[in-house]
Amino acid sequence: MCGIIGYVGHQEVVPVVLEGLRRLEYRGYDSAGIAVVGPEGIDVRRSAGKLANLEAVLRERPLAGAYGIGHTRWATHGRPTEENAHPHRDQSGRVVLVHNGIIENYLELKRELQARGITFRTETDTEVVAHLVGLELAEDGLHAAVTRALQRLRGLFALVVVSSADPGTIVAVRNGPPVVVGLGEGEYFVASDIPAILAHTRDVVFLEDGQVAVLRADGVQFFDAAGQSIRRDAQRITWDPVMAEKAGYKHFMLKEIFEQPWAIKETLVGRLSMEHGDVHLPEINIDSTTLAGLSRVVLLACGTSWHAALVGKFLIEQLARVPVEVDYGSEYRYRQPIVSAADLVVVITQSGETADTLAALREARRHGARSIAICNVIGSMATREAEGTVQTHAGPEIGVASTKAFTTQLVALVLLALRIARARGAMTPDQVRPVLQALTELPRHVEQVLSCAPYIEDIARRFYQCSDFLFLGRGMHYPIALEGALKLKEVSYIHAEGYPAGEMKHGPIALIDEHLPVVTLAPRDHVFEKMLGNVQEVKARGGSVIAITEEGEPHLWSLLDPQRDARLVLPPVHPLMSPITMTVPLQLLAYHVAVRRGCDVDQPRNLAKSVTVE
Repeated sequence: MCGIIGYVGHQEVVPVVLEGLRRLEYRGYDSAGIAVVGPEGIDVRRSAGKLANLEAVLRERPLAGAYGIGHTRWATHGRPTEENAHPHRDQSGRVVLVHNGIIENYLELKRELQARGITFRTETDTEVVAHLVGLELAEDGLHAAVTRALQRLRGLFALVVVSSADPGTIVAVRNGPPVVVGLGEGEYFVASDIPAILAHTRDVVFLEDGQVAVLRADGVQFFDAAGQSIRRDAQRITWDPVMAEKAGYKHFMLKEIFEQPWAIKETLVGRLSMEHGDVHLPEINIDSTTLAGLSRVVLLACGTSWHAALVGKFLIEQLARVPVEVDYGSEYRYRQPIVSAADLVVVITQSGETADTLAALREARRHGARSIAICNVIGSMATREAEGTVQTHAGPEIGVASTKAFTTQLVALVLLALRIARARGAMTPDQVRPVLQALTELPRHVEQVLSCAPYIEDIARRFYQCSDFLFLGRGMHYPIALEGALKLKEVSYIHAEGYPAGEMKHGPIALIDEHLPVVTLAPRDHVFEKMLGNVQEVKARGGSVIAITEEGEPHLWSLLDPQRDARLVLPPVHPLMSPITMTVPLQLLAYHVAVRRGCDVDQPRNLAKSVTVE
C-alpha cells in the first residue's frame, strides 16, 4: 500500500518529506522517491528498495526547494524498479505526481496517448495520469488541468500533483484511498495517512471521495469534483503515534478488516486480461506446457492459510479439473508423502517465514515437485525457495488474527485456478470472462458487506456471553465455517467449532440446545435447500441461529425467531466469490464479540503473528 507525503512551507522540504515517508514505512513498500520544486524547476530522485537507498541517492545528488512530494511504492503495475518508482513526470517535464490506487482504464488511455505521440518511460498506470494532466495544462493553472484530467479516469485512486508551470502549488485528489491534509502555521501538508504529518500538526482535514485540495504557502482551498469551492473544517487529532498508525480505528484488526476492498483490488491489479479471457501470472515461473501436464496439485499451509487451501481445492478441481490434495505443513514431512515431478506444490503463507510450511516446501522440492508460494511478503524465505510466487498485495498485517491476508489468499487461489484451467484447456476464454468480471466487482461487494458492520456489532452484543459456538457451511463454504470458528477462538477465547453442515447429524447435533448459537452460511447456491434443512434441525432442538445469506432468498427468515435468531443478508455475488464475501461478517463478529469480552484483540494470548519455529 503506497505512502504519499507532500509539503509546502518555510522548512527545507527534503527532511520533512523523508521523515513523512519513514513514518509510513509500516505500510510496506519496495521503492521510494521524492520530487522538489526549486528555482530551476522540478527535480526528482528515486530508488528501488528501502528509504536508505533513496537517502544514499540524495547524499550524492542533494535536492533543495520550498515544496515537494514523496512516495513509497508497493509495486502493482510494473516491477519494483527505479524506473517505475514514483514520482512520475509528463512528457514535457512540467508535471510531476505521485499516486495511490488503480487507474482501471489506463490501457485504453495509454493507447490513445501513444497514438498522439506520447512516449511512455515506465510500466505503471500512474504515468498515464501525468501525461493527461500535462496535456490539459493551460493558463488557468494546475488545479484546472487536474480537474479536466479527472474526467477521463476510472478507478479508485489518490493523487498529489505539482507543476513548474504553477509555482508554489500542490494539488491533492481523493477518489477512494485516504488523503489527509495537515494545517500548520504558514506550512501545509498532505499525506496518505496521519503518522506522516503528526510530528508537525494535529489539525487535519480528511478529504472525502471526489474532493480536491489546493495547497499553497498562504493557505489551503478545497473543491468538489466539478471544481466548485467548498468549506471543510479541520479536526484536532489527539492520538498517540501507535493510534495514528491505526488511522483512527480502535484496533489494527478492525482497520485491516476494513482495508480488504483495497487489498483485494491491489492483488488483482495487472493480472486480469478480459480481452484474452486469461490471467497473467508470469511470476509463477512455470510455463503453460508444464501446467498442462500436471498430474496433481498439493496445497500446503498452516492455520488460517490452511483454510484458504481447503477453498483452493474446490476452486482448482472445479475450474482446472486436476486432482488437489490439502495438507498441513506441520504434518506433511512426517508422513513420508508420495511426491512426483508431475506434482505442483503450492505453499500458502502470509509471512513467508512459517517454519512448518517452509519445511514442507523443502520436502516436496527434495522429491522433485514443482513449487509456487502464495505469499504476502516478497523477499521472504518462501518466495526465495519456491520456483515462483503469486504475491498477495494485502500490505502489512499487524493484527495477529489474519483477516485481509486470508481474503487475498482466496483471490490468489482463484487467479491460480484460472491460470491452470486455461493452460490445460479446461476453460475457454468465454468461460473465464464472467469470473474475471466477478473479480473486478468483488472489492465493491466487500465494501457493501462492510456497511453491515453496525448490525453485526448488534449481533455480537446479543451473543457475546455465550460459551460455545457452532459454525456450519456446505461445499466451499465449509472451510469458511472453519475460519469463522478459528477467528472467534483466536480473539475472544470462546470455544467454537466449524463443521461441514452435512456432518451435523454425525456428532455435533448432540451439542445443540438453547445455549448454543449456530452460525449458518447459506448462500443461494445449489445446496441452499439442504442448508435450510440444517437450520430447521437446529431450531427443532432449541438452538439459536445466526444465518448469513444472500439477497433473493424468500424462505429462510420464516424459519427464524427474530427474538432469538439473527439474519444477515449480503449482496448476491458470483458463486466463486461468495466464500470471500461471507468471510467478512465472520471476521467482524469475532472482533466485536472479543471487544465486548474485553480481550486483547490485536495480540491474543499465546499467539504470534508468524510461527517461525516448529
